[in-house]
Amino acid sequence: MIGDSVEIVVDTGSASARTFEISATRAGRRVEVSTARGVVEVAELTRSGRAVRVARFMSTRVIAVVEHPAADRLDVAVRRRSARVEQEETLL
Repeated sequence: MIGDSVEIVVDTGSASARTFEISATRAGRRVEVSTARGVVEVAELTRSGRAVRVARFMSTRVIAVVEHPAADRLDVAVRRRSARVEQEETLL
């Protein structure tokens, strides 16, 4: 779903960490995380499962993987509606 994203924090070895972000950029795409053979792979996939973008990291260097799901469609609609109502009230 558009808005899904994953943040990956990686140890760069020089006493600092670097953050990478992969997000679903279009409707119908999703982000999946997989770990196999010492590699963490984050991929943006289409509806059919084809990889659009892929990021691979050595699992020994990965500090954190944080998944951020997209907001529910109902919550977004409610927020938009309430913002318009507030705007109309200020015009009166």
